[in-house]
Amino acid sequence: MSTVGVREVMHEQSGRIGELYDRHAPEAARLAYLLTGNRALAEDLVHDAFVRIIGRFRDLRSPDSFHWYLNRTVVNLANSHFRHGRVERQHLEREGHNPPPAAIAVDVEGHQDMWRSLQLLPPRQRTAIVLRFYEDLSEARVAEVMSCPVGTVKSLVSRGLRRLRVELGSGE
Repeated sequence: MSTVGVREVMHEQSGRIGELYDRHAPEAARLAYLLTGNRALAEDLVHDAFVRIIGRFRDLRSPDSFHWYLNRTVVNLANSHFRHGRVERQHLEREGHNPPPAAIAVDVEGHQDMWRSLQLLPPRQRTAIVLRFYEDLSEARVAEVMSCPVGTVKSLVSRGLRRLRVELGSGE
């Protein structure tokens, strides 16, 4: 293949990647924001997810399922972010240092009660609820995205909803 031919193929591929980004990034950013509560972090997670997926795009079993691969990668990256934060806090506590203040400055006046309560949930419960109700995925699809059994999804959603009801004052 000539140099001109290679350039044409590369230009065609970059155009396709741009189309995928334009089509899927806003929805992935909403998902990441709901999982993290932080716009900047959400955007970073989406960019990282795209880089990871595009690097393996040719290896995807079904390129038509790009949306699902992207959601799965965003959820995994969000979980990884929370896991790293937890490990860091545990290390600081063991070392006798005060943990750093929360990275997310909550604007109480600007958020609804539901939003605040959702952010208080553990990350796995929040992820299950966001995927189930915001993304409107079936329990089976949520289980697939979270890499866990359907029974675990049901349990996470049930416990998360129970906690939300208590936080919002309409609970048991």
